[in-house]
Amino acid sequence: MITLTYQYKLKVNRQQEREIVHILDVGKSVYNYALSERKDWLNSRKSLADRCSLVSEYIIPADEPYPNYFVQAKNITEAKKFSPILKTVNAQVLQQVLKTLDKAFEQMKSKSFGFPRFKKKMRSFVFPALSKNFLGDGCLNFPQLGKIRIRQSREYPSGFEPKQARIIQKASVFYVSVSFQSPELVPDMTVGKT
Repeated sequence: MITLTYQYKLKVNRQQEREIVHILDVGKSVYNYALSERKDWLNSRKSLADRCSLVSEYIIPADEPYPNYFVQAKNITEAKKFSPILKTVNAQVLQQVLKTLDKAFEQMKSKSFGFPRFKKKMRSFVFPALSKNFLGDGCLNFPQLGKIRIRQSREYPSGFEPKQARIIQKASVFYVSVSFQSPELVPDMTVGKT
């Protein structure tokens, strides 16, 4: 399959801008809370046996499972029942935030990257699944935000369908990166081999 990513500038109104900033803020809160959960779990497992800390003591049961992506995604659905702020954001967007954190932990272990840090600000979020009527003439139809006008600098590729969209904030301007995928299979040809 061939994947193309096109970036367009969004022309948002004030209501849409407030909604996007709200999603970024809630995503940052979910990321930081999930990171603190993982950090507390790890700190509770490496406390010294012969003495206890004067600053803080982690009271997490010994049989508590490690808060990986699946445990935390399940906890988000439970938290949505009690938190009205989480209900205002698309569930798939929050799951993608948790996947970003999970990927950061995988890279820390496999590629010797540093421990993930708390975020002061989120700059982007992803809609992983798009509706059939996502592409419009000079606008895009997002699941939660509705129709947003774009500066269509180039035409949509023909024969490709949109798979995911990432909204990015650069300074005070918003962009969308749309990933298009072709349903046709391309043979894997290595150069120089017959």
